Amino acid sequence: MSLIFLTLPLRSISIPAVNTLLRRYVMAVLAGLSLPAAAAESEADFLDELPVVLSASRLSQPVNEAPAAVTIIDQDMIRASGFRDIPELLRLVPGFAVSYTRDNTWAAGYHGLGDAYSRRFQVLVDGRSIYSAHYGAVNWADLPLSIDDIERIEVVRGPDAAVYGANAFAAVINIISKTAAQVPGEFVSMQAGEQDMGGLTLRHGGGDEVMRYRITASAQQRDRFERDVTFKSAASNANGQYFEASDTYFVNGRMDWQLTPDSDAMAQFGVSQGNWDAGKLTGELGSLVEPNEQDSRAQYLQLAYHKVESAMREWRVQAYFSQNRFDANKVADLIVPPVTVNVDQYLQQTRSSIELQVNDQWAPDLRAVWGGEVRQETVRSPQNYNSDRTLRGELARASANIEWRANDWMLLQAGAMLEHHYYTGADVSPRAAVNFTLAPGHTLRMGISRAYRSPTFFEEEGNQVFLLQSGAIGDVVTVPSDGLEPERLLSREIGYVGQFQPARLELDVRLFKDHIDQFIGQSNDLFDPSDDASIRPKELQSGNIGTVDTQGGELQLRWRPTESLDVVAYFARVFMRSDIPSPAAANFNRDIPVSSPRNSWQILTSYRMGHGWMVSLGAWHYDEMKWLSEGDLTQMFTRVDARLARRWKWEGRDVEMAIVGQNLGDAYTEFRDTNVYSSRVYGSFSMAW
Repeated sequence: MSLIFLTLPLRSISIPAVNTLLRRYVMAVLAGLSLPAAAAESEADFLDELPVVLSASRLSQPVNEAPAAVTIIDQDMIRASGFRDIPELLRLVPGFAVSYTRDNTWAAGYHGLGDAYSRRFQVLVDGRSIYSAHYGAVNWADLPLSIDDIERIEVVRGPDAAVYGANAFAAVINIISKTAAQVPGEFVSMQAGEQDMGGLTLRHGGGDEVMRYRITASAQQRDRFERDVTFKSAASNANGQYFEASDTYFVNGRMDWQLTPDSDAMAQFGVSQGNWDAGKLTGELGSLVEPNEQDSRAQYLQLAYHKVESAMREWRVQAYFSQNRFDANKVADLIVPPVTVNVDQYLQQTRSSIELQVNDQWAPDLRAVWGGEVRQETVRSPQNYNSDRTLRGELARASANIEWRANDWMLLQAGAMLEHHYYTGADVSPRAAVNFTLAPGHTLRMGISRAYRSPTFFEEEGNQVFLLQSGAIGDVVTVPSDGLEPERLLSREIGYVGQFQPARLELDVRLFKDHIDQFIGQSNDLFDPSDDASIRPKELQSGNIGTVDTQGGELQLRWRPTESLDVVAYFARVFMRSDIPSPAAANFNRDIPVSSPRNSWQILTSYRMGHGWMVSLGAWHYDEMKWLSEGDLTQMFTRVDARLARRWKWEGRDVEMAIVGQNLGDAYTEFRDTNVYSSRVYGSFSMAW
C-alpha cells in the first residue's frame, strides 16, 4: 500500500502538458529569486559546494539528492559550539532534545519519546553499531572516541530502516572519524574549567604512502551539575549533596593500508575505563538502591576491506566485535518491605558482526547498493534477568536500494530491508522517494517508509530483582513480557532543499507525519487482586500498549555571506498525541504528547575577525517537555554559550587557545529536577605539529 500511495501522484504529474507548465513556472519563480543574470559566480561553481552525504542510502549523494533529510555537523560547527561531549553535538540538529540523565548516561529524543535509554536511534561509528542490546541505550560516556578525532557527523532525520534495519526507527546518527592520513604528526589538546571540568588528549600519527596509523589517548573529568540541591516532596524538603562526577580514560587507534591501487584495508581498536561517582546524596533523601561508585569498561576491534573491481562496481566487507561491562554494588536497607538487599548492577554485553556492502553502477542513470549482515548479541546481568545465564540472539538482514535518474529533473529511489530478528522473526522495511529538481539549486523531495523497532533484551525478558543477603528474592521490579511485537512506524514526508546564490544561503525544510503502532511501554496493567498468580501492583511488565502520532515541521539554514561569517540556525515545531487504551493510559497519554518540546530553535554564529581571532555565539531554546520513564517535566529554557579563540603559528606548530562560557544566563534543569545546569567557564589549549 505504501508504494501505491507514492506512485499515484507521480503518474498524475507525469502528463506532459501539465508537467512542463508547472516546471517552467516554478523554475521562473526560483530563478528570479536566486539566479540573477549579473551573478558574479557561475551556477556550476555554486552547486559544487553542495555537501555530499553517505548515510542516507549508502550511496554518495549531494544532500539535495538524498532520499531523506540529512544534517551534517562538520568540524567548523563542532569547534564553534564549544561542546566537549559527543552527545551534546546533537543539539545542532533540528528536532533533537539532548540531556544528561544520571549514572553517566545521556538521553536523546528526536520528535519526542525520549527517555534515559534513547532506544529508537541507530548510532554508528565508522559503520560500527554502538547502541546497547540490553536497554537499547547508547553508551556515550564510555565511548572510546575523542571529539578531536571526529571528521563529521551525518544525522538522517527520520526512519532509515530500509538501509540500517531495526533501531533506525526515528533517526540514524553516523559518526565518521578522521582517517590516519588526515592527522599526521603530533597533537595535544587540554581543557580545564569550572564544575571540575578537565580533559587531556594526546594523538600521534605516522606511516608512509602504503600504511598510515594514528593512536589517541585521552583522560576526561566531569562534574555535571550543582551539588547543592533542594528536594521537593511530600516526605521532606531537605537539602542534599548530589554527585555526577566522572573520570574516564581511553585509548584508540586506527591503521589504513593501501594494499594495491584498487584495494585498501582498515583496522581500528579502542579501550576505555570509567571510574564514576553517580547520584550520591547526603541529605535525608539519599538514594537507597543506587550504588554511589561505578566501574565501566568498553573495548572494540573493527576490521574492513575495500575493493574497487571496476568503474562499475566496488565492495566492502567489515567485521567487528565490541564489549561493554558495567559494575556497581551496594547493600541497601529497604523500608517497604523492611529488608536488607544486595544491589548488584553488573552488566556485560557484546556484539559480533560481519557485513558486506556492494555498490553497482548498472547504467549511466541507474545505480544500486546491496548487501547483508549477520550479527550476534549477548547480555549477562544476574540482577536484571534473575539469572546467571548469558542471553544470546542472532539476527540476519539483507537489503537493496536503487537510484534511477529518470531524466535531468527527476530522481527516483526505492529500497527495502529484509531482517530476521531473534525475538520478532522476519520483517520487511521498504522506502520510496522521489526528488524533483524544480530549478537549478532547488529540489523537492517526497518520501514514504516503513520501519520497525524490535524489543531489547530487557523489554522482552527483563526480570529485575533485589536479593536478600541470604540469596532469597527480596523485591521484584520487572517481570518478563508475554511476547512482544515490534513497534511499527509509517512515516511520510515532504522536503525541500534550496540554495540562494546571491545570499550564499542553504535552506532545508521538512514536513513530516509519523504513525507508530504497537508502541512498547512498561506498565502494571496485568495486576489482578483476585488472581494469586498475577504480578503484584508494583511490578512492571513491557507490552504493546497503543499508538503514537507525530507531525510537524523543521527548518534548517546555513548562511555564509563571506569567508569570515558562518551562521547555522534551525526551528522545529512538533505536535504529538497518543492513544493508550490500557489502564496505564493516564500516565502515557499525559506524558507522551509533551515528550517533545512544542517549539525549539537554535542559532550558532561564528565570525573570523582576522589575525587568527574567532568568536562564536550559540543560543538554544526548548519549550517545556517531559522525559519519559525516570525523567521529570523540565521547564522552558534558553541557553546561551560563547567562545573566543585565537589560532596562530609558533615555530612550525599550529596553536589554538580558547575560552568558552556555557549557559551564560539563568540555571536550568535537565531531565530531572536535581540536574541543575548552572553557568560555567572553561579554557582550552591545543597544538599540532
